[in-house]
Amino acid sequence: MAVYQGARPRTIGLPGRPRLFDGVAPALPRRRARAAVRARRNVAARPGLLLAVIVVAFMLAFFSLAQQVRVSATTYDIGRLQVERERLDAQLQELDSDLSRLGREPAVRKLALDAGLGELGEPVVLPAR
Repeated sequence: MAVYQGARPRTIGLPGRPRLFDGVAPALPRRRARAAVRARRNVAARPGLLLAVIVVAFMLAFFSLAQQVRVSATTYDIGRLQVERERLDAQLQELDSDLSRLGREPAVRKLALDAGLGELGEPVVLPAR
């Protein structure tokens, strides 16, 4: 076997383990793992931010729901008041019709007969003195 000057002996090692040269690990700086950056896993590194976003989303949803309930209740009140007004208008029209009908001569005569008053006979003519 040929030996070259400056050649190091070949060591068999497991992948991922640093090789020991003369009982000392190499002094090379370690590289940072950039897998999280490439895979964009930054959100998992900040659970507080994620939780804050979820809380704000739920608050906005509940605010929107409260506004819709308020609008629905207002619409219900408006509908109820419109029905009440229509009922009062119908009652006013009925009273106006009754007053118009009862103010005429045949209605007065009928009311008098119903009250027990009889019809007047022929008028009595008195002689002058």
